[in-house]
Amino acid sequence: TQARDAAPHYQHSHIGYNYRMSNICAGIGRGQMEVIDLRVSQRRANFDFYVQELSGIEGISFQPEAIGSFSNRWLSCITIDPTTTGTTREDVRLALENQNIETRPLWKPMHLQPIFADAPYYGTDVCEKLFDNGLCLPSGSNLTDSDRARVLEAIIDVLR
Repeated sequence: TQARDAAPHYQHSHIGYNYRMSNICAGIGRGQMEVIDLRVSQRRANFDFYVQELSGIEGISFQPEAIGSFSNRWLSCITIDPTTTGTTREDVRLALENQNIETRPLWKPMHLQPIFADAPYYGTDVCEKLFDNGLCLPSGSNLTDSDRARVLEAIIDVLR
């Protein structure tokens, strides 16, 4: 909630805060630490599946791990080059939404948030291109093989 606008991407017209953590949430968090290695492994398996199945499609790309780093792959995201695929990120997002598959655009850059409309910005257009072309795919640690296959089929159907 934290002042998030009703939009398919994360957009904020007001500044919001959420510093609270109940004792129940803290207890759940402690319990999750016991299975963190399994959860990270499951998330990385999702990413590996998407890379294996989609990286051969021209115009679809993935963010590699930085050299010397280890990503938990909390989110599996792709970028879609519309000039190569003939399909926009939004076309794919809406097609998957029609099949009850939730995806989201990559995070909207801070300098494009309404709350910061009058703030100075120093940068290039990299983050705008990522927002325009990037899509967060289903990435939950509870995804089954059939869930991933369903997502894959829906993406491929749009790109045909």
